[in-house]
Amino acid sequence: MSALLRRYWHPIAGASEFDDKAIKPIRLFGEDLVLFKTLSGAYGLVQRRCAHRGADLSFGFAEEAGIRCVYHGWQYDAAGLCTDRPFEATANRAGSTAPLRITAYPVREKGGMLWAYMGPAPAPELPDWETFSWPNCFAQVVIAEVPCNWLQCQENTVDPVHFEWTHNNAPQRQAGDFGAFSPKTLELRVEDHPYGLISRPSREGTDPSTPLWSVGRAILWPNGWYFGHHFEWKVPIDDTHTLFVTWATLRVPRECEPYVQQRIPTWYAPIKDSDGNWISSHVGNQDIVVWASQGAIADRTHEALGASDRGVALLRRRLLEDLEAVGNGRDPRAVIRDPARNVRIELPCVAREELMNGLPREQMLEHPLMGPFLREFYLIAGQPDEVKAEFERAMTVRGSRVTIHKFVPQ
Repeated sequence: MSALLRRYWHPIAGASEFDDKAIKPIRLFGEDLVLFKTLSGAYGLVQRRCAHRGADLSFGFAEEAGIRCVYHGWQYDAAGLCTDRPFEATANRAGSTAPLRITAYPVREKGGMLWAYMGPAPAPELPDWETFSWPNCFAQVVIAEVPCNWLQCQENTVDPVHFEWTHNNAPQRQAGDFGAFSPKTLELRVEDHPYGLISRPSREGTDPSTPLWSVGRAILWPNGWYFGHHFEWKVPIDDTHTLFVTWATLRVPRECEPYVQQRIPTWYAPIKDSDGNWISSHVGNQDIVVWASQGAIADRTHEALGASDRGVALLRRRLLEDLEAVGNGRDPRAVIRDPARNVRIELPCVAREELMNGLPREQMLEHPLMGPFLREFYLIAGQPDEVKAEFERAMTVRGSRVTIHKFVPQ
């Protein structure tokens, strides 16, 4: 599966993480690497061990043109080329300046995130999703490390029935509320889309015009999910750990425009509390609990798949087809090669016009998507006070007040 996933760009960190540091050790696809920012502002991603005698480059320091090892001063640029071996040059020994290169991967910045491509050259286009360019928005990057394989996390995106139980009925019952269950899922469809799949659920009390059915949710290939006010990606750390990356955005009230966000904050979300118990208060945490509960690598030989799993079955079939394509030397699905196609790509989005163009504050508060997001960051627990305060400053109209209410995801 690594051969397939490596054909795509993956978000691996927030650019704001490098406001106060230049080097970060990181593990991706089972490789121990170092992500760094040079003094000139360029980013690099190279193997963690120096080619000389294996010292850890995460203890090194950044310079104008690259990263330098603290052990003997060997320097590497963003392409992994060793550009300086100080004593070897001084000694001027024959062959001491022969070209030497370590493993390196390209890194780009988009949407306040740092993206890596770890596959064969030439790299495809880094998708320019339209939402990254929406004006007057406050965005934030949230990252959590989940102790299980990425695929069981991604399979969740094509399983709309879980919303009814994981996010509605279970929290209600666990809180001691034994009233009526939430509206049932009556029908679901999962269909192909140029950039992945589309999931369409229909629940009691809705009709075919309901956006969740008529528009649906976009599953981005191979490991993403999009629902208007946020993206999610599940990036493999290794076979049994996943980097769960969320990019969340909300347009400020019309009364607060124009608004230009100077810096997109990045924060890391806890998945357990101080007593070691799983956090399940927020939507993303509820997902994390069920993902990890399946085991480090879900044993699919013991599954009893049913009607609710038609999306899971389709996702697995498409992955197998793509593995065959890669094995035959072809690009898998949703790889973008043409730069002309990669300009503000529009994705299916519930409430796209309101999310993109904004509303007055009072209308935002009443909106089924924007209102809950304005009141509370319900996606995942642990939002730092400073990020919450920055968000509230961006969203606050002088003299306005916000009434908190419990959000129930659909």
